Amino acid sequence: MTFRSGIFIVPTDRWYIERTVWLIAGFVLLTSTAMAALLHPLWILVVIATGTTSVSVSLTGFCVIGNVLYKLGFTPMLGRAASGDWYFMQTDTWYLERRIYMAVGVNISIASVLSIVHSAWWLAFTGFVGVAMVWFAATGFCIMANGLYWLGAEPRLAPEDGARPHAAARPVTT
Repeated sequence: MTFRSGIFIVPTDRWYIERTVWLIAGFVLLTSTAMAALLHPLWILVVIATGTTSVSVSLTGFCVIGNVLYKLGFTPMLGRAASGDWYFMQTDTWYLERRIYMAVGVNISIASVLSIVHSAWWLAFTGFVGVAMVWFAATGFCIMANGLYWLGAEPRLAPEDGARPHAAARPVTT
């Protein structure tokens, strides 16, 4: 991997499937974390389900919410070509955005289990991830995406040649 500098920002000019999934997942995390903290600890099972779904999407490319959005007319930016009537995220390589799905899924699942067996303070982490996902969908900026970008992970939403200025992410150099 090649180390990089600059800031990685995904496109925010339209609501494509992946961006909308990040927004929905962020609100699910925030809501279920709040319910686990305020009402009953077992609401954290919704966070675990979200985490395992995120891992599954990174491995298989199939996303239930992505398919609902696809049927509603949203367009993908990371979808496989020739998938027919179904939306599948590309799974040919471990590009940056796919790594985010895996890392987020693993981290929130582990934090959720720790909130049940160790300390309710682990809910702060799942809440932080929910806020970060909503922020990512709204602004295009993600702390984890930038960390992976700086470490050299190749983004699919940001071709280095800048061939698609409005349909691609904008790496901003400082």
